[in-house]
Amino acid sequence: MSSNPAIQDSISLLAASPAMQQVLATIEKVAKTDANILLLGESGTGKTLLAQTIHQASLRATAPMISVDMGSLNSSLLASELFGHKKGAFTDAKADNAGRFVEASGGTLFLDELANLALPEQTKLLAALQNRTVVPVGSSQPVPVDIRLICATNEDLHQAVANGAFRQDLLYRINTVEITLPPLRERKEDIAPLLHWYLEHYSQRYRRTGLQISSSDLRLLQRYDWPGNVRQLAHAVERAVVLAEQGQLDFSQLHSDLEQEARLTETAKADRVDTDFMLELVEEKTIRQALQYFQGNVSQTAKALGLTRGALYRRLEKYGL
Repeated sequence: MSSNPAIQDSISLLAASPAMQQVLATIEKVAKTDANILLLGESGTGKTLLAQTIHQASLRATAPMISVDMGSLNSSLLASELFGHKKGAFTDAKADNAGRFVEASGGTLFLDELANLALPEQTKLLAALQNRTVVPVGSSQPVPVDIRLICATNEDLHQAVANGAFRQDLLYRINTVEITLPPLRERKEDIAPLLHWYLEHYSQRYRRTGLQISSSDLRLLQRYDWPGNVRQLAHAVERAVVLAEQGQLDFSQLHSDLEQEARLTETAKADRVDTDFMLELVEEKTIRQALQYFQGNVSQTAKALGLTRGALYRRLEKYGL
């Protein structure tokens, strides 16, 4: 359990699994430093919440945390958005804009979906981080900034470096500390506390009282793999609260999803059985034909089929040949 109240109040009660306890232990070590942090993990695992938690537990907690969704920004406007612009720098620049770096100065800058950044913009970002200054579009004067940088992505940046899609020097600059959030299917111990936390949260939001998760529903929800991770779980609980009747939560959509998954699994198993059966028929026919060709000579048949004599004898016994 964390000794830092900011961390404890934020997510420690939602982290019963060893994997998430390790994440919290890492946050405890790095939160009060200014080390750049890279958060990795599938979509919906809670990277934004973790970034907020780190900021709240840092020495910069009283200053702003400015978030930028890099995936939503047009590359032609990204420099203006991050570094600011001067009035008249381009057609729609009707007033000066400080930019997100300056807005976050003294606090934390959170760059989400960083893998969407094109190589030319990566070069500009690296220069700003190295120089700790930004140059607004339409200006030649550098502006000093003082930020703590947290980045997040659901992509494999190390593979992107290998593919030439991401600068290695920029990766080294942003991942002083790298934290990977495990998917919910790998930390099932966290499902129950998350469910109850979101149940209380959405019950208050929608002014619903007396709602409880039944034992049968809890078993169902703990068995589910949650491909959308914590975000999907939160949505499922919100929907169940909104549609609840007579104190009964409505998880019918999850029931339908599980039933569909079960049907797909059974179909896949049947397909595998059919395939295996067909392969055995082909193998038996091939061995029979080879034996006939070599007039029952086991050594020559085994050599032609690429088998040892022992392996061929086992198949002869299997097929009654």
